[in-house]
Amino acid sequence: MFLAMTKIYKYKNDIDKDALAKLEKHSSLSIDTEGTGLQIPHRDKLSLIQISTGDNDAYVCQPNRENYESPNLVKILENKKIIKIFHYGRYDISILEFFLKCSINNFFDTKIASRIIRTYSSKHGLADLVFEFCNKKLDKRLGSSDWNKNLDDLTDAQLQYCSNDVIYLHKIKDELYKMLIRENRLELYNSCIDFLKTRIKLDQNGFTEDIFQH
Repeated sequence: MFLAMTKIYKYKNDIDKDALAKLEKHSSLSIDTEGTGLQIPHRDKLSLIQISTGDNDAYVCQPNRENYESPNLVKILENKKIIKIFHYGRYDISILEFFLKCSINNFFDTKIASRIIRTYSSKHGLADLVFEFCNKKLDKRLGSSDWNKNLDDLTDAQLQYCSNDVIYLHKIKDELYKMLIRENRLELYNSCIDFLKTRIKLDQNGFTEDIFQH
């Protein structure tokens, strides 16, 4: 189906085998999630998973909230040959690994890259990066939607909103990567990525403060 020129495909419980086969052909995929809140895993739950190949498309999946069994999605997330592009992977990776019982590897985090390389700005939100690198203005007013209601009850505007969170990430990642190379900060970025899984474990164990503070 087409919504505002974006190809949006909807799935319940898991993506199907045809979608899996299409996604596995790509060397990189952008991924985002929607949840009931930011307090995971103790209070809030995983509501939606969005994936884009970078071709103005979005695969939107609502997991089964009774068991979260999504073997095809897990194959994508655990595929070491595919670069998974996140914006604020600290949240997305945490909620995906906890609820889908998977281990995500080979990922790029545009928020971390932005903080390291875009020192000329204090704004590192997705809307800021989309505006700078894609010359588009995102409307973030639907971010506080009830994403737990039935997938078929989500409006076209809500589906477009959650799709916007992934369709621009490929372009943003490419631009940030070039900047990291140019400014000789790729090694510093990679060190932060190596620590991200540990930061997530700290979050899940209640250590939300900066443990390096005095």
